[in-house]
Amino acid sequence: MNIEGIGLVILGYLAGSIPTGLLLSMAFSDVDPRNEGSRNIGATNIFRTAGKTLGALTLAGDCLKGLIPVLLALWLMRSDSWVGLIALSAFAGHLFPVFLKFKGGKGVATALGVYLGIAPLAVLIDAGIFFGVVLKWRFISLGSLTAAAVMPILIAILTESKPYVIASLIIAGLIYYRHQENIRRLFAGSENRLRL
Repeated sequence: MNIEGIGLVILGYLAGSIPTGLLLSMAFSDVDPRNEGSRNIGATNIFRTAGKTLGALTLAGDCLKGLIPVLLALWLMRSDSWVGLIALSAFAGHLFPVFLKFKGGKGVATALGVYLGIAPLAVLIDAGIFFGVVLKWRFISLGSLTAAAVMPILIAILTESKPYVIASLIIAGLIYYRHQENIRRLFAGSENRLRL
């Protein structure tokens, strides 16, 4: 039994569970994102309901929740399987946080942090795809869904790591699961567009 690995999985989950957007909005605004906008605690809803600055800070914080556990795993474990598992635990923490009765965000920013740790070049390419989709159609959700779908392919090409590919496929599936309402609104033509 790898006690160190199990400890990092638990640490990753707890780090991912920290509700960055909720803490920031409650500390620096009168907004409770759970009752405003899309009622999501992620960066997009914080941006829309509590302002650009808090939205940007939420994005950075949620990203770090994925990046820091992965960097620790890369440093201490030196095993793709353990790194992939710890990455998933941090991501799962954001989606299903123990501190909020397992009702969390949609995971895009935390996934970004995870991928910055394991495949920064893939992030650079995928960011170009994300921004291209958002600028053309002005749907952040569509950009996020497209980027999530493309990332496992980029991971497979650039890392050739089976555990990382498996982790990225699970992450993509969960991102789609958490974006069900957005997908329905996209098909119905009622999704909120980004105002440029």
